[in-house]
Amino acid sequence: MGNEQGQTENQNINSKDFLIGSLIGGIVGASVALLFAPKTGKELRDNLNDSANLVRNRAGEWRDVAYEKGTEWRDLASEKSQGWTDKVKETTNSFKNRKSSEKEAEQAAEEVAKAIEEAAEELEREQDSKTTTY
Repeated sequence: MGNEQGQTENQNINSKDFLIGSLIGGIVGASVALLFAPKTGKELRDNLNDSANLVRNRAGEWRDVAYEKGTEWRDLASEKSQGWTDKVKETTNSFKNRKSSEKEAEQAAEEVAKAIEEAAEELEREQDSKTTTY
């Protein structure tokens, strides 16, 4: 289980690094391409604005995807957590019931032992009374 968690964390870090690298690479590449293109100042500014809007839109899309994935993971973790909580409660109740059953059995055994002792004492008294009367 720990190995799977480590692999998932590494995959999440790698995905995050890839997304950040893609975003930065896209911005730098678009800026360099625009700067070296033979255009007028107004055209260059318009292209930079268009590229900035494109990057902003992509970042918004990635944010939405990340939010959806985060929500899915949160829901999955919540479901698993609830399942484990229910299992722990069930196990705890089972142990409590088992312990109370053991106590009840122990009490019943003690009562039976007392009854046997009382019966044995009663027999001894009867035998003593019979031997003393004869």
